[in-house]
Amino acid sequence: MTGREGPLLLGVRHHGPGSARAVRAALDAAKPPAVLIEGPPEADALLPLAADERMRPPVALLAHAVDDPGRAAFWPLAEFSPEWVALRWALDHGAAVRLIDLPATHSLAMASDPTWGDGEEDEVDGVRIDPIAVLAGTAGYDDPERWWEDVVEHRTAVVSARHGPPGDTAGTDPVAVFDGLAEAMTALREAYGHGGHRRDPIREAYMRLQLRAARKTYGDGVAVVCGAWHVPALAAKSTATADRALLKGLPKVKADITWVPWTHRRLARRTGYGAGIDSPGWYGHLFAAPDRPVERWMTRIAGLLRAEDRIVSSAHVIEAVRLAATLAAMRGRPLAGLTETMDAVRAVMCDGSDVPLDLIRDRLIVGDVLGEVPDSAPAVPLQRDLTRLQRTLRLKPEAFARELDLDLRKETDAARSRLLHRLRLLGVDWGEPAAGRTGTGTFRESWRLRWQPELHVRIAEAGVWGTTVLAAATAKAESRAVSATTLAEVTALAERCLLAALPDALPVVMKALADRAALDADVGHLAQALPALARSLRYGDVRSTDTAALGEVATGLALRICVGLPPACTGLDADGAAEMRGHLDGVHSAVRLLPDADEVTARWAAVLRGLAGRDSTPGVLRGRASRLLLDDGRLPEDEAARLMGLALSPGTPPADAAAWIEGFVGGGPGASGSSGDGMLLVHDERLLALVDAWLTGVPADAFTDVLPLLRRTFAAYEPGVRRTLGELVRRGPSAGVPGAGGGGEPGAPGFGPGLDEARADAVVPLVRLLLGTRDEDDDNLVGAGR
Repeated sequence: MTGREGPLLLGVRHHGPGSARAVRAALDAAKPPAVLIEGPPEADALLPLAADERMRPPVALLAHAVDDPGRAAFWPLAEFSPEWVALRWALDHGAAVRLIDLPATHSLAMASDPTWGDGEEDEVDGVRIDPIAVLAGTAGYDDPERWWEDVVEHRTAVVSARHGPPGDTAGTDPVAVFDGLAEAMTALREAYGHGGHRRDPIREAYMRLQLRAARKTYGDGVAVVCGAWHVPALAAKSTATADRALLKGLPKVKADITWVPWTHRRLARRTGYGAGIDSPGWYGHLFAAPDRPVERWMTRIAGLLRAEDRIVSSAHVIEAVRLAATLAAMRGRPLAGLTETMDAVRAVMCDGSDVPLDLIRDRLIVGDVLGEVPDSAPAVPLQRDLTRLQRTLRLKPEAFARELDLDLRKETDAARSRLLHRLRLLGVDWGEPAAGRTGTGTFRESWRLRWQPELHVRIAEAGVWGTTVLAAATAKAESRAVSATTLAEVTALAERCLLAALPDALPVVMKALADRAALDADVGHLAQALPALARSLRYGDVRSTDTAALGEVATGLALRICVGLPPACTGLDADGAAEMRGHLDGVHSAVRLLPDADEVTARWAAVLRGLAGRDSTPGVLRGRASRLLLDDGRLPEDEAARLMGLALSPGTPPADAAAWIEGFVGGGPGASGSSGDGMLLVHDERLLALVDAWLTGVPADAFTDVLPLLRRTFAAYEPGVRRTLGELVRRGPSAGVPGAGGGGEPGAPGFGPGLDEARADAVVPLVRLLLGTRDEDDDNLVGAGR
């Protein structure tokens, strides 16, 4: 090291644990007065935060345009990233540390400037150059990752096996690997130039200028940690004048930068700075393991599988380690890599199955590690308010997905619900509503939470609306109410305002709602808007919100729908009738929730009766109206059978009859449920017999026309319902037979005739026992086996 002239250029691969260990060894040997690292120089003032004990990688530098926070870029760093190791080494040893890449003020502007493209790399002779892939191919490897592991990642592990723990490179030259990489990259740059990386010459010109300035201040002993691809350009002879000329006229944008938490899962994505590692959890293990990395890795896998109730013993671990080492030797590798270890795990611990391997990949190879950033890091006011609320409500951001069930009758859960709804309104989708596991009442909510690093960008974007979550959500809701173009948009917004408890935004939203409702004469739009308003009235009851004004608007909409729906249902084609059927179901469910439910429900029932008996109404709507009336008890069963008989009479075209059946017994959007619709035919054999008789009488030339409608209708039923219907049709109509009770009178549709009173009486003692009202006679009956 003492005979080396010029700066110490350490070319690395981003997020490579082998590179990280080699960087630490080289810095320990050289002890440079200053360390220059590839990264945006605007973050120089933030680098001391890396020494804060509350800073836990993975973390990332986030830079975004002040006027357009959505224009952002990340520089992620993991514990095993060479740049992070170099940064911590400089801070721990009192060396100066600087970031020397092209400033974010230029890179963000160039990303959206058509002159510089959209950030994608160009191609050279139709090929985009991957230097690692080229070197691997030259060495005879068909897998670039495997070549890099053999040459760099496993090098230190092999050395540690001979000389001590990782990082102990006694007897070896810690810079040798960097010299070899620099020589290889120099040959590649001579052959391919910038290799399709269009902006690299500009970035490297800025790096050379920063390197010259550091050498003037600290001497030639400075160290540079950057991507290996850039080393030949930094070592090349170039004048400061030529470098400044390359930087002249670059676009600029005002940018802010800060530290944000990152995740291993995000590191595994092939986008962004230094991305493309498939196994951050494995790399983190290689970097952190003090010795015997394969043995320790197998032990972790065994612990995971045991936690999932799989039988894995110490013998399994020993045999898996031996098999991995044998595979590595057979394949000519210096150490068992991830491929060998997973092959061994599949054979020994998983009995040849790939299913447990998916769990291992998700939990260990990738992992759900989420970094932490100290409160002293710069942040927009909205982010600080969100952090305060997260602590107050004990909602910790976590990288793995988890379910959260809320009881809105509890103050803390209600506050959590309001926060999550406000964030969704701001476009910060930390939580997604999930199907409830604790019931369907309005007092319960279920969420699926998962924190993603990109949400920091969404928070920065939302910061233009206000400095607190409440103020920002209120301002955005008011803005959306004013700019909404349809009634459905405003009603959906009103619902979200009630869910998010935004009382200051409701007056603006309600005014927009009243204005839109008064001007919109389209019945379809009114019917589409009503269900959201009805749901909002339910939320108002749960969340103690005054919804009187909302109720008046909703009732007015319902009455207007009752007036305008009959003429709107005339002359519709098949698609229009299907859409209107969905509106019928939505309005039918909504009218029961309105303040004046009795009056509106009576008006609505009259509308349905009119639709069910009008020949000019499409068959699917007549059938649906008949079904809704039957379910509400407003249509006698005999009358329903009469309407079905008319609809399926020989004089009705088969296509119209099939449409009526689809509306009456079919599932679909907004319907009461496919299984419930099918059970109607199961329990009322009169209706089933009518359908069966009509279907067997359809002419052969018309059958192919009605088959798609029928298949769509009956395919929506659950398998058990379809099987029962098939058995009933095969058996034919029920024959009246004397019941066990001796009556012999006809039974209810779909049931056997008569009532077996003796068998019915046998369950009475058990029912009383369950209700806690049994007496001595019941005890005697139960004891006697009754």
